Amino acid sequence: MATETLAPAFLIEDFLAQERSKDMLRFSTAGSVDDGKSTLIGRLLYDTQSVYEDQVRSIEGKGTTAPGQIDFALLTDGLRAEREQGITIDVAYRYFSTARRKFIIADTPGHEQYTRNMATGASTADAAVVLLDARKGVLSQSRRHAYIASLLGVRHILVAVNKMDLVDYDEDTFRTIELDFGEVLKQIAADTGSPVQPIFVPVSALAGDNVVHGSGAMPWYRGPSLLELLETLPASIDTRNAPLRFPVQRVLRPDQDFRGFAGQIASGTVRPGDTVTVLPSGRSAQVTRIVTYDGDLAEAYAPLSITLTLSHELDISRGDLLVAAETPAIVARGCKAALVWMDGHTLERNRRYLLKHTSQTVPAVIAAVDYRTDIRSLAHEPAETLEMNGLGVATVQLVRPIPLDRYVDNRITGAFILIDAETNSTVAAGMVTEVLGREMDGVISELPVGAVSAGERAARWGHHGGILALNGPSEWIDRVERSLFVTHAVTIRCLEVRQAEWAAQSGLLALLVTIADGEWLRAEVNGQQIVASSVDPEAGLAALHQLLATSGVMAGAHAVGSSEESERR
Repeated sequence: MATETLAPAFLIEDFLAQERSKDMLRFSTAGSVDDGKSTLIGRLLYDTQSVYEDQVRSIEGKGTTAPGQIDFALLTDGLRAEREQGITIDVAYRYFSTARRKFIIADTPGHEQYTRNMATGASTADAAVVLLDARKGVLSQSRRHAYIASLLGVRHILVAVNKMDLVDYDEDTFRTIELDFGEVLKQIAADTGSPVQPIFVPVSALAGDNVVHGSGAMPWYRGPSLLELLETLPASIDTRNAPLRFPVQRVLRPDQDFRGFAGQIASGTVRPGDTVTVLPSGRSAQVTRIVTYDGDLAEAYAPLSITLTLSHELDISRGDLLVAAETPAIVARGCKAALVWMDGHTLERNRRYLLKHTSQTVPAVIAAVDYRTDIRSLAHEPAETLEMNGLGVATVQLVRPIPLDRYVDNRITGAFILIDAETNSTVAAGMVTEVLGREMDGVISELPVGAVSAGERAARWGHHGGILALNGPSEWIDRVERSLFVTHAVTIRCLEVRQAEWAAQSGLLALLVTIADGEWLRAEVNGQQIVASSVDPEAGLAALHQLLATSGVMAGAHAVGSSEESERR
């Protein structure tokens, strides 16, 4: 009697253990609009059997492809506006795995208007797949995306020359693009200081050539497919041996006997008994416990989220940084940073922004724009501002010192975002290229020489000294002062002209106040005057701020219609 061989039983524990043993690679797409990024990712998911059958059925017969073909872009473009317009708008994150590795994909938009979303997706990526349309070659947006990926420290660039089926799989077309874009990437690497080793692959995302499997349509290409390259790229940089950086997110005090500092390790390893230094105060203590929900740990490393307890009480709050005592970060009031400007309003020098760095927020001003990068020639141009999607290097001054690293040394403590204090909009992403000066234990080691000038006060406060004469009801004047306060102007109320003149000479914005009944407010500065009605206060405040800007007192005109709401937030 023949014996029947039984297949080994499927054990979920074995499967999960196998999945946990795989390493993870995060990669993002980049390239110009309509280069086929979403189609490529859809094809990658489809050919690796990483989508459910009902997902495939739901997109059959839809989209922009020919009858009988699946529009793979619909597997990632989930927003209604994306499907209607046939473009990617938001960043779409997708997870899939193969027998060799796990992946997280950030499918980013190619349209210039949504460059900020591309920067968001690439900020956490280990690799970038840059797509080029074989018919169009290297476009301006392709250059911009490759530059931003290099600026963000993305180490591996895979260049997928897509739509080869539309050029009859012509080798000369591929080689020409390989040569042209290879030179562009060399220039970008020289400019950003981030070495790039590109690998070029000819693909057809729609037909599936060289995406997951090799292609018989291009016998002249004998290299690996795109997926094979992704499976063999080095994984994320191991930061366990890097200097310890632990931004404090929260102080935990459940009872009088426990005080712990919770956060996520940005880099390095920590163990009980290690000496850590708290920045910016510079005080030190020993780690006594590493507390987690599952119990205490003997050691912890990036990117674990933990709670630390220390040997003695120190004044530590959210935003402080715990570092290894022997390798501290630099505590400074300024830095030079590469900026990707994301806002429709241009950069305004000496205007106060909010700088979000790790778990803290500090007021900051852009003291100078060192240069702007022309994305077509990669030349450095003199500039006073940066427009939307502009790239450049600027000098940033902070109201108070914070611990900083260079971005090339630490992608977390060397990065920040700039926020408009009035609208709460993110206006720029910044990567620290140089830390300017240093400050430790409250003593500045690199102080300028001489008295503080009027120009220095204007750079710090965002306005020159001046007298704003206000005549109207007290409610109106309170509203004006509140709107100036939100923009971080340094104001003082004065009842006498002599007092106001002294304040203006000191660089303050003096409010020479005369209380009067009625609904009208009269405002005058440097001989220019406006009259505003309380019927439309937002328009009145906007006109007043415009008056301050055109008169030369303020650095620029700011929208203040939602200033009170911003202050409440």
